[in-house]
Amino acid sequence: MKATQKKLPKSQIEIEFELTAEEFKEHTAHALEHMAHHVKVDGFRPGKAPASMVEDKLKPEALLMEAGDHAVQHVYIDYIKENKLEPVGNPEVSIVKIAQGSPFIFKAVITVLPEVELPDHKEIAKTVKGKDITVTEEEIQDSINYLQKTRAKFTLKNEGAELKDYVEIKYSSKDIENNKEIDDKFVLGDGGFMKGFEDGMIGMKAGEEKEITAKFADDLPRKDLAGKVSVFKIKMISVQKMELPEINDEFAKQIGAFDTLVVLKKSMKEGIVMEKAEEEKQRKRGEILNKIAEKAKFEMPEAMVEYEEQRLLEDLKNKITQSIKITFDEYLASIKKTEAEIKETYRKEAEKRLRGFLVLRELGKIEKVEVSEKEIEEEVEKSIKSYSKEQLAKIDINELKEYTKGVINNEKIFQLLEDYSK
Repeated sequence: MKATQKKLPKSQIEIEFELTAEEFKEHTAHALEHMAHHVKVDGFRPGKAPASMVEDKLKPEALLMEAGDHAVQHVYIDYIKENKLEPVGNPEVSIVKIAQGSPFIFKAVITVLPEVELPDHKEIAKTVKGKDITVTEEEIQDSINYLQKTRAKFTLKNEGAELKDYVEIKYSSKDIENNKEIDDKFVLGDGGFMKGFEDGMIGMKAGEEKEITAKFADDLPRKDLAGKVSVFKIKMISVQKMELPEINDEFAKQIGAFDTLVVLKKSMKEGIVMEKAEEEKQRKRGEILNKIAEKAKFEMPEAMVEYEEQRLLEDLKNKITQSIKITFDEYLASIKKTEAEIKETYRKEAEKRLRGFLVLRELGKIEKVEVSEKEIEEEVEKSIKSYSKEQLAKIDINELKEYTKGVINNEKIFQLLEDYSK
């Protein structure tokens, strides 16, 4: 067999395969043997008739196409393995020449992971500095206030709702999901609704219904609603008085093993520091990777960009149907855009993610990063402990291992980059 490679733009390769007539005859024999099981020959059970009699029953073009499919599949796979190519997705196959007793010629166009030329990643990492982590008294107090609300006591009220009461409502508007009734619960005045919406509920009693006029925010992402005045039908389901515990040493003891409020605040501060330290670590890693990726040179593989665009689009579809509870078509109609237009908005993000993936992959090669089976097994074991039996039944362990390997590999690369930045 003869195979010729030709480099194409956008990280694609065209491979032309040519099998001699004798080589193609072997694939014809395989095709004949396979098709014999589906051809009825009088006097013989399926698959038991002589090859010559089966061939007489078949249309010549059907046998040729079956032989061609068999040849393409086996020749292509063997070539990919032998040449250690890394194709992305399925090949685009075209038959150039196929005839009985003649050479068989076909072409396969594949997208491969591109060669990446990196800048001096060590020097770039040195230019990225970390930011000091500070925690304000206000941040500590906000955290304490959150804990305070989790310990609140609620008492049903027959009187009208007041600010800081906990209310349960049903509401609808012709401008939101075609008057679909929506359930909600929140602290009146802290619900985060548009101006006028919550104020209009002050004084409402449980069971009472009312229409409220309110204006959507001018900077709302949905342009069809931004700045629009809308009428809402409100039904008050329940009103509860919310009593917050006093923040003192006794409150601290109720929260956990804290003798005093001072000890609780110290613990809260340590927690905020840890959270900010993790955020800063991720920010710094992202900045280093982005700076390396900006100067990296490679051909952007179009097939991979399109795949990532589609993946991002599917994520959006799932979020729309699960959180907003409308179909994706209804969502598109509400924002007056097509699916293709939405997908196009993801192009830059898809390219950015792909750049990051390819740069990390190349950094792993250059730095000779390796992940042992022991490391993978230990991390998989930790992950499995957090799953229920039902979740474990749905998990593909091999996929989990491959994912875990990628996570460990990337963590090692980022740790190296962090070391260079010190």
